Amino acid sequence: MISMSISRKTLLILLSFFAIYVIWGSTYLLNKIAVTELPPFFLASIRFIVASVFIFIIAKALGISIKITLRQFKNTCIAGFLFLTFGNGVVVWALRYVDSGFAALQISAQPLVVLILMRILQGKKISLMSYIGVILGFIGIFLLVSQKEVISQEGQVIGMLTIFLCMISWAYASIFVGKADLPKNHFVNTAYQMFTGSIMLAIISLCLNESWSLPSSWTKDVQWSMLGLILFGGVIAFTAFNYLLKEVSPEKVATSTYVNPIIALILGWWVLNEQITMQSIIAAIILLTGVYFINSKRQFKPRGYGR
Repeated sequence: MISMSISRKTLLILLSFFAIYVIWGSTYLLNKIAVTELPPFFLASIRFIVASVFIFIIAKALGISIKITLRQFKNTCIAGFLFLTFGNGVVVWALRYVDSGFAALQISAQPLVVLILMRILQGKKISLMSYIGVILGFIGIFLLVSQKEVISQEGQVIGMLTIFLCMISWAYASIFVGKADLPKNHFVNTAYQMFTGSIMLAIISLCLNESWSLPSSWTKDVQWSMLGLILFGGVIAFTAFNYLLKEVSPEKVATSTYVNPIIALILGWWVLNEQITMQSIIAAIILLTGVYFINSKRQFKPRGYGR
């Protein structure tokens, strides 16, 4: 009986790592496919409102109370806007102009942005290891965005700039949620952030006069992509993320930061024929090495909301 329980737990941990490595890494590809047909803010709104309903149902099925205070609701609205409405919705918009693998690699530098904001806003001291990580991170980003193949593409520069703004939004949100009064339960916290964020995404979509459509009118590729984003990228992967935070160290969970962009690059190349240059590979190695140095000294837990 003991050996069976150990093997079952080991299997759950392995499956959870597969979820945050491969499934989260694939969300860039799925968003890229869906945004070729659907308006970006409508797409993101549908994804998160359906996922939030699923998570609310799971919470109720587990007997978890979904009641929160007014202050907690206000804070989930702020976090939902920073993580999802702006942080994710604008990235989906940028994927119209930027390759999915390229976007994932650029976003992998988020810990660098968090570290800089913590220094500016909180006066947090930066260790020598983190300084090295910041330097490597900047070198990697420069090599990534300075390529002629990238700059010459129409809309690519705007896409890169908007993704960088989203990284600032996520970074500030990561700092905000560390001190804000939020629901203690991860399911409830995430569900409210997704729900409020999706409502704001829907409002933006309506203000921009985006065309709304029913799933029955979508192509099969988009239908499958949305199903993957909602069920696998939203509900399953985030459940796995929270399970791992309880079972293994945060540093091990943070390794998804390095794997996700690699998965995204491979899938983008394999499925969408996105180009991977030698300079992009070198930039990826330098950038992810820098992220490793930063994460090795990071004290806050990794966040999964931006995916």
